[in-house]
Amino acid sequence: MSSTIWFAPWKPGPADLPRSAGAGGGPVLVSVTEFTAHRPWTAPGVALAGLALRRSWDGLEGAVGLWLWAASDVARPRSGSVSVWRDARALNGFVARHDHVRIMRAYRDRGTLRSTSWRATTFEHDATLRAARSLLTGESPWPTQEATTDPGAAGPTHPGQCSGRADA
Repeated sequence: MSSTIWFAPWKPGPADLPRSAGAGGGPVLVSVTEFTAHRPWTAPGVALAGLALRRSWDGLEGAVGLWLWAASDVARPRSGSVSVWRDARALNGFVARHDHVRIMRAYRDRGTLRSTSWRATTFEHDATLRAARSLLTGESPWPTQEATTDPGAAGPTHPGQCSGRADA
């Protein structure tokens, strides 16, 4: 996974936390997703779908914020998101939304999805992005079992993973 990863700017949600001191307000749930398209021509549609969901971010209850990302590997296009939520209920509400379900169903046979999440006692913007980048570049392995501890803002230690088809 040596390709360059580009991140879109932070998109704050309605539950955005202050970043002035580098950390902010209370526990969060961080979710990292990675979609790897089976064929390169699938990637533009996936990217457009992600951008469409990003446009509605301002109205998502419990959404702290979001980074969309894409890897530069033309032969094996990957893209996804790093999203931060107040709690699992807010993330689950987004996952169940009609527009998200429609997109997941449209692309479920066109690539492989994996995701992981972890809880942090506080949201640290830079540390969260570093932890996500470490997963996406292969510097850190993707976790394979359910989280039992709070790894804090440094990233996952044993978070859950969903891999395989991009089923909704």
